[in-house]
Amino acid sequence: MGKKITDKVTWVGKVDWELKRFHGDEFSTDRGSSYNAYLIQDEKTVLIDTVWGPYDREFVKRLAETVDLNRIDYIVMNHNESDHSGALPELMRRIPDTPIVCTKKGEAILRGHYHEDWHFIPVKTGDTLNLGETTLTFVEAPMLHWPDTMFSYLSGENILFSNDGFGQHFATESLYDDTVDPSALRYEAEKYYANILNLYSPMVTRKINEILAMHLPLDMICPSHGVIWKNDPGWIVNQYLKWADAYQENQITLVYDTMWQSTRKMAEAIAEGIRRADPAVTVKLMNAARDDKNDILTEIFHSKAILVGSPTVNYGLTHAIGGILEMARGLKFKNKKAAAFGSYGWSGDAPAQITEQLAAAGFEIVDDGIKILWVPDAAATEACRTYGEGFARAAAGDARPESDTPAADFGPSYVCSVCGYVYDPAKGDPDGGIPAGTPFADLPDDWCCPVCGVPKSKFNPA
Repeated sequence: MGKKITDKVTWVGKVDWELKRFHGDEFSTDRGSSYNAYLIQDEKTVLIDTVWGPYDREFVKRLAETVDLNRIDYIVMNHNESDHSGALPELMRRIPDTPIVCTKKGEAILRGHYHEDWHFIPVKTGDTLNLGETTLTFVEAPMLHWPDTMFSYLSGENILFSNDGFGQHFATESLYDDTVDPSALRYEAEKYYANILNLYSPMVTRKINEILAMHLPLDMICPSHGVIWKNDPGWIVNQYLKWADAYQENQITLVYDTMWQSTRKMAEAIAEGIRRADPAVTVKLMNAARDDKNDILTEIFHSKAILVGSPTVNYGLTHAIGGILEMARGLKFKNKKAAAFGSYGWSGDAPAQITEQLAAAGFEIVDDGIKILWVPDAAATEACRTYGEGFARAAAGDARPESDTPAADFGPSYVCSVCGYVYDPAKGDPDGGIPAGTPFADLPDDWCCPVCGVPKSKFNPA
């Protein structure tokens, strides 16, 4: 049966406690979710949205227990992604002539999804639907988060049906914001925004300001996922305005992957340096291969700066880091600084590739990062700490100190044409008895590549 939220409005959705992955495998839903649909019963009866397809028959059966389906005058589809429209075909088999109210884009999406010639009524911002004592006013909200999205405002009840806007993947049988753990709710709302809506932040700001300018009294916000905002609906509206404004907290997050723990050791040493330079900053370390990718992206969303680290694998970076960087690029984070780090055995290409991808994703690059050959010893570990101190100052807006002594020029690096090992004169080949600062031209004639053993004649300028 449905759950009454006012005399005229009943929740008729589905709580999905079992849902653990969403959008294929792109979004983790550790706390489950819900597909919220609402029934308005005035002189006219209106259904707002449906539920995901796997629950279509259950939805229609329970809806029929709440209202005679033939009494439904309109179906309002605020957004037509499958998790909201999935039960529509089953419902329309029972009431095939019922008009479907949606945006023009919404009609195109429903036709593309279900290939049915239903009775569509396209609406745009400002259009209304008189229900008797109440009226629905429609507000187009394209790209929040699909091009078809609209909000519906019910005057008389002062309810905004916002579909994905202000939603969260949060399963609860009690419906309302003040009946659940507030810290868990806040996190799921942030996670939802960071992973789904952040790239559309300019549209979020414009649409909220447009709605605020309408001066509508607001008692409840009823999204199509998670809790209903009833106790203080203005709170989530204000949070959205903050989150949309190039959001950051006083946090630095290190995201890394590691093969034999060397890059992990670098991450921990860099974190020590950050804390040494700035005890007030929150520092978090996340392993991209083990931690949930959406939690990682949420921490990036919180951060004013990030460091991304990977060992060099096959002259590149690891699969886990590559995936996170691609997801971060798509989410278009703003107002965040970044740099790269990593351990390597010969070519050491990963930090430069990470830096390039961070720049392409819109991060402000602090410097070229830091890379360490093989396993960091005491000196290399301290170098990572020192690097962390400088990065903390840069993240705080302080310029990195510049040395009065110009950097020494030991000539170009050379790369092995067989295995790709790079000889860096500034580092030398300590394991082969070649001290740092030895130009390639000064290497002994019998010096060989420390990786594959070919002579120096097989090296070319990098």
